[in-house]
Amino acid sequence: QVQLVESGGGLVQAGGSLRLSCVASGRTFSTYAMGWFRQAPGKEREFVAAIPWNDGNTYYADSVKGRFTISRDNAKNTVYLQMNSLKPEDTAVYYCAARPASYSRSLYEYDYWGQGTQVTVSS
Repeated sequence: QVQLVESGGGLVQAGGSLRLSCVASGRTFSTYAMGWFRQAPGKEREFVAAIPWNDGNTYYADSVKGRFTISRDNAKNTVYLQMNSLKPEDTAVYYCAARPASYSRSLYEYDYWGQGTQVTVSS
């Protein structure tokens, strides 16, 4: 069992930055692929970024590529999402997720989810 707790959301002006954190419980965090997803009001939850457990690669949705960076610190059981050059359309609840396998862009393939953290970008 893995429990995930996100933090770092808030209100920021367009062009600003935020860093989200997701702390995981459990001793096998280092073997889990981690993902960030977001859900805006009235929209489906969508993939934002993912990082596998073992190869150092990172994957992004086209809408955030070049602006967001996902990283992980296995010693701290934490995954981060650095968000720069934020836009009003980035406004959403951001969720981190974990799966004990290779990374995926599909939310249906993640086994564990955090409670979400609100990010609001004003214009």
